[in-house]
Amino acid sequence: MQRNSTAEVRQQFLDFFASKGHEIVPSSSLIPGNDKTLLFTNAGMVQFKDVFTGDETRPYTRATTSQRCVRAGGKHNDLENVGYTARHHTFFEMLGNFSFGDYFKKDAIHNAWEFLTEVLELPKEKLWVTVYEEDEEAANIWIDDIGFPADRISRIGDKPGKRYESDNFWAMGDTGPCGPCSEIFYDHGEEIWGGPPGTPEEDGDRFIEIWNLVFMQYERFPDGTMKPLPKPSIDTGMGLERLCAILQNGHSNYDIDLFQYLIKHIAEMSGTEDLDNASLKVIADHIRSCSFLILDGVVPSNEGRGYVLRRIIRRAARHGHKLGLEGAFFNKLVPPLVDQMGAAYPDLAEAQASIESTLLKEEVRFGETLDKGMKLLDEAIADLSDDVLPGAVMFKLYDTFGFPVDLTADIVRERGLQIDEAGFDVAMNEQREKARAAGKFGTDYTAKLEVEGETDFTGYDAVYSDQSEVVGIFVEGEAVDKIAAGQSAQVVLDTTPFYAESGGQIGDSGYLTSASANFEVADTQKQGDVFIHQGELSEGTLSVGDKLAAHVDASRRQAIVLNHSGTHLMHKAMRDVLGDHVEQKGSLVTEERLRFDFSHSEPVTPEQIAEIENIVNAEIRKNAATEAEITSMERALEKGAMALFGEKYGDEVRVLTIGFSTELCGGVHVERTGDIGLFKIVSEGGVAAGVRRVEAMTGAGALAWMDAREAELATIAKSVKASIPDASGKVQQLVDKNRQLEKELDQLKSKLAAQAGSDLVSQAVDVGGIKVLAANLEGADPKSLRDTADQLKNKLGQAAVVVATVNGDKVSLVAAVTKAESATIKAGELLGHVAKQIDGKGGGRPDMAQGGGNNPAALPAALDSVVNWVKERV
Repeated sequence: MQRNSTAEVRQQFLDFFASKGHEIVPSSSLIPGNDKTLLFTNAGMVQFKDVFTGDETRPYTRATTSQRCVRAGGKHNDLENVGYTARHHTFFEMLGNFSFGDYFKKDAIHNAWEFLTEVLELPKEKLWVTVYEEDEEAANIWIDDIGFPADRISRIGDKPGKRYESDNFWAMGDTGPCGPCSEIFYDHGEEIWGGPPGTPEEDGDRFIEIWNLVFMQYERFPDGTMKPLPKPSIDTGMGLERLCAILQNGHSNYDIDLFQYLIKHIAEMSGTEDLDNASLKVIADHIRSCSFLILDGVVPSNEGRGYVLRRIIRRAARHGHKLGLEGAFFNKLVPPLVDQMGAAYPDLAEAQASIESTLLKEEVRFGETLDKGMKLLDEAIADLSDDVLPGAVMFKLYDTFGFPVDLTADIVRERGLQIDEAGFDVAMNEQREKARAAGKFGTDYTAKLEVEGETDFTGYDAVYSDQSEVVGIFVEGEAVDKIAAGQSAQVVLDTTPFYAESGGQIGDSGYLTSASANFEVADTQKQGDVFIHQGELSEGTLSVGDKLAAHVDASRRQAIVLNHSGTHLMHKAMRDVLGDHVEQKGSLVTEERLRFDFSHSEPVTPEQIAEIENIVNAEIRKNAATEAEITSMERALEKGAMALFGEKYGDEVRVLTIGFSTELCGGVHVERTGDIGLFKIVSEGGVAAGVRRVEAMTGAGALAWMDAREAELATIAKSVKASIPDASGKVQQLVDKNRQLEKELDQLKSKLAAQAGSDLVSQAVDVGGIKVLAANLEGADPKSLRDTADQLKNKLGQAAVVVATVNGDKVSLVAAVTKAESATIKAGELLGHVAKQIDGKGGGRPDMAQGGGNNPAALPAALDSVVNWVKERV
């Protein structure tokens, strides 16, 4: 791994904090799982929010992550700046280390200093520090413990008239955990304008923040009072791209290896030689955010997250248009992205085909939208009474057709007209106000329904209740007394059989009914001890105090239950087969399948998968009764119960025994193991360093999956004209034969190329004592060109040779120059001369270079020009 490469720095950070006792936790999804008010995961602490607030406990008190983040909507929106500044991105990775009531300021500061100056070896004199003006403790640690110069510490206070509102005082929201922070800056040098933080020139680019250490030590209440937290915690965040820019001797994030790899691919696609072109940077940034958003389940649409994704894709398409790229091109950047980030995020590589397909469809759709938008624009321009396009027309193009504003402006200006920017801004602001009022996505981490009490859950024993009372109704977060048909709402009952999502098991769906009302429950969530039924009233009216019958979708519940119980058996079997190091790192249980993330450093072999399946199915066949017991945590641990990821534990816990598995779990399960029927693992792969993921199915779903695979095998057997038992052997025979034929074909092509090369020696032209030969070897294999060029060079003695071969619409080139002559005639320059004429590129050593192009028709003239090119240099 290249020193200071993005991949190396990411791994160095995680390894460093692992050595300090931190659990390496995989990056969570870009769709926050614990905050439905947040549009995207925009910081490393998002997945730990409930841990910081005390609503969740984890089996570790220290954690470290490299978290994928998106800032392209809502409050945290960097979209318009991307590509035009050195450090704005829609997608970035945030390195972080966290302490949940474990260590505090001293260790956080010491760890940061050690990592930056000893592991990464950053020059100490290039670093600058900020602290909150009143945080003498942090300042003293920097000065007395670290030995950091006091004159390079900026003390940042509150903004005028705003208590605790400071760049160095961090808060999760208007209320909740908060505290001072200490930021570490890097000085890029006096040749770049800007001053230290806290000075009038702080907005310059000389001093750049690289790491923020947040000391969560207070809880802020609605009346503004601050109370010390019983367990002060640490939350840090450092931009991976910013850090790598420093380590790779660059100023802009776009100079780092990861971005340059993508930028060069885009430049090659567009024929652009200016690698500083802003459009290249925009597209390189956008392929990252779009690919990871699609990976995490976002699809292009006209609302919410899907709209943000669509907007980013279309912005990339617009910048491709500016570069001269026509048709669908964006999807072709997924493979180079996988080259760069697939090792760190294996699920990206696994989803490559799906991501490419989604992007291609959206690019094609936007092409059609462009046509419609152009017609509207042409009509609007034809109807103008003056030379100004109204802002309302621009907004309609933008809002209805997704027509980028800069594209409209370019077209209008090309026709000698002007645009009404002020009118567009008015229309845009009106839309923003409406969106803000709708409040579909806010950014208040502490926003919750104002509901108290406790719901009596009866779903362990039943899927139906006939006397549930409505004790609360909420519409868009506000309590109401009544709703009418067609309204979406959140309904709270005093008692319910609906299971609320937790511990990986998704919430129940179904119906709440009375003689005059029907509320369709799409999901059930939990806030504290209150169960919240989310859905829409399809008939009648519903009021607080109404009595309802609660009907859980029993068939869906049963499918979920089978998969959840199967998860417990599989977890135990994995520990038996793979070892006790296997710990659950994440879980999702739906009606279709179960997904299970676990700690393991290498792929699970087919033999191990088969053994795990056999163990689980053997437990199923035993048909043992499931037992559940409410007891103390101490008693549960004595019984050997394992804690499952994502569960929140109080003084009393529910211990569940299913077959040979004993775990803490509040989920709903089968009565006997035999109810599961059948268990089958359907996929296995990596999701992060040291973390694997399996997906499995149970019951009828597993049987249907196996039936489908058997049908596929039957089709394969028929194609190779073999019985099903003999199909594997027959396919292997065909594969072996094909490999042998390919090998023989390569050998024949090499012989033909060598023969052709020998025949060409007499065609070499003498230029100042150097034999110059340029030829097209028809039918040659590109792999054999290099050998042929070497043979020709050796036979000619003092020579400059260019050989080419055409395969479809692709041309392969090799240039070879004898060693003594390479001081005057460089193979790379010679190859570049030829490649440029056939719309291609190439490069290599002075004596050998390789490349290619996409214009076979221009090849004869390009080869004919070689002799004159050499004459000019001899």
